[in-house]
Amino acid sequence: MENVMSRLTEEQMWRAWEAKDANYDGQFFVAVKTTGIYCRISCPARPLRKNMVFFATCDEAEAAGFRACKRCHPREATLPDNAAELTQRAIEIIANSGKARLDELSSQLNISPFHLQRTFKKVMGVSPLQYAKAQRANHIKQELKTNGRVTDAIYNAGFESASRMYENKTLGMTPTIYKKGGSGMQIGYTVLPCLLGRMLMAGTANGICAIYFGDDDEKLERELMQEYPNAGIEKHISSELRDWADAVIAFMERKRDHASLGKLPLDVQGTAFQARVWQALRQIPEGQTRSYSEIAKAIGQPTAMRAVANACGSNKVSIVIPCHRVVREDGSTGGYHWGSERKAVLLEREKI
Repeated sequence: MENVMSRLTEEQMWRAWEAKDANYDGQFFVAVKTTGIYCRISCPARPLRKNMVFFATCDEAEAAGFRACKRCHPREATLPDNAAELTQRAIEIIANSGKARLDELSSQLNISPFHLQRTFKKVMGVSPLQYAKAQRANHIKQELKTNGRVTDAIYNAGFESASRMYENKTLGMTPTIYKKGGSGMQIGYTVLPCLLGRMLMAGTANGICAIYFGDDDEKLERELMQEYPNAGIEKHISSELRDWADAVIAFMERKRDHASLGKLPLDVQGTAFQARVWQALRQIPEGQTRSYSEIAKAIGQPTAMRAVANACGSNKVSIVIPCHRVVREDGSTGGYHWGSERKAVLLEREKI
């Protein structure tokens, strides 16, 4: 494992400790000279800064005479050497039983639920429950693609009833619509002038499914058709679509804050990883930016910068999910699907 301390200043480590940033758990540790105890970074303890010293590993802290905190159990913050093997065993249990309850899995694997959750998520990027749901979804999709009956697909995937499957919102649309390639979806859209040129907004009965920017209406419309090739798409602005579009335009004109956009309904689908990235983007305050590596750390996968960039590029609802707030490591604007100039305008406007 990379020695994180070699690239962090003491001030940065102190800030991580002050923020109780669990993303750094296991990457370095803090010891308290007055108590002789060392802790993980997310430990709720609050010692004075002058009494603190940082260590790269538990072994180093103990070699210096400190003992592990009984409150936060810092040694459990480090992945075991058999993390991949442990995760594989958990996956096999999930595959065989279809169950992903932490208490059941941890009992079979003889490990604490907390440690299992953390180890599995570090290796796979999602929790055991999220993994099991994704496997169920894939099972349903494969059966539907081979013209299996919808009811059979639902029960074969491990759901007790069709209603339970719908409650889990596994597909983002009903299985019947998915079986028809999304042809049952009805999408209305409009193209309006805005700060960035032309804005296409599209939505279903469930919420916004696309927000695109450009200079050519026909090009924007073609992109929508390519994104949803089998849906029923009509240029029609309902009262809801008009309200949603007005809210986004008002935000760009600084007549509303971004919190108001958080109330807008969305109808977008993505992987569990993409959803986590998109949620992290929505947590970036107006007027601020984050680097790809900072987003990767925020979702607990510090080495997944490239995957984070891909998730940003997969965002179909610009502004509402503010992927424009993610910049390069050196602070430069970087790329943007709708053009770096539009990205720069948005960032500049948010500073006002």
